[in-house]
Amino acid sequence: MTGPHPSVAATRVAVREALHGYDIGTRVWVACSGGPDSLALAAATAYVSRKEGYFSGAIIVDHGLQPDSAEVARHAAMQVKKAGIHQVFVERVVVGREGGLESAARTARYNAIEARVTAEGGVDPHILTGHTMDDQAETVLLALARGSGARALSGIPARRGRIIRPFLSVRRKDTVAACQAQNLDPWMDPTNEKDGGPKRSALRGKVMPALVEVLGAGVVSGLARSAALLQADADELERQTRAKMRKSSVAMADDEWRCDKLAALPDAIRSRMLKMLAEGKGAGPLTAAHVRMLDKLVMQYKGQGAVALPGGYEARREYGRLIISGTVDLGSNE
Repeated sequence: MTGPHPSVAATRVAVREALHGYDIGTRVWVACSGGPDSLALAAATAYVSRKEGYFSGAIIVDHGLQPDSAEVARHAAMQVKKAGIHQVFVERVVVGREGGLESAARTARYNAIEARVTAEGGVDPHILTGHTMDDQAETVLLALARGSGARALSGIPARRGRIIRPFLSVRRKDTVAACQAQNLDPWMDPTNEKDGGPKRSALRGKVMPALVEVLGAGVVSGLARSAALLQADADELERQTRAKMRKSSVAMADDEWRCDKLAALPDAIRSRMLKMLAEGKGAGPLTAAHVRMLDKLVMQYKGQGAVALPGGYEARREYGRLIISGTVDLGSNE
């Protein structure tokens, strides 16, 4: 008696390991676009759920950004049911433009999925997404090109809240093969074309194949391993930063912090603390450029004016104090 196709087995093992230890009756939702990654995830989740006693469902989001988006969603729902998940919801959303189309679509998608999961309730609901090892490698390269810090270079987290990403250990070629082996018909997103699409598509279609040709097939898993290592490092540095914030005498008031105390901290701790302090006041999200400007107020102060922060906030230095507020007051008395 032969077992499943190796790629099918790999997807099932990944889902089983990701859900290991969850109670019988746990609600498991697959966020499905109808592409090969999420469709293979739906099939693997259906199989594992039957074996382990979970309740599985799928949520498909119709972004309405293409003329045939409703048909794509309908086809995806049909394929998900063929994969073994019978509770399927299609959520139609309106995508704004804040932060760019890709970011706005992602925000609308996750909001719709979270709303549906919350509305359906059930035992300890979790959301599974189909991000693969290839997605992880691409994310690391994009962050590297932008000059991002360790948190961004750590890539896509395997878990965040109730979102789980089982396929970060699975290659994209395996999700495609798993769909073929199970006679599933995935939708191939036209925006993934390497020419004329977003930067990630060009990276996927041009840069990654070139890297594999020069450095070998192990470059993808190597980048994914680097992300996992950096994620652990970033988590530990953030833990240390929060501990310093609780124990130190940096704070003078709710929105004032002593620059000499901040300057005495290690660079890696200080930069994280500055980001946390500003975002804790309501500014943000801060980019690496914002954090650098804040750090200059602490470490390289030469009478410069206030630093504008997202959300209508500003940071300025007065009398050896770093002040973050939402008021417009560009004066400096130091």
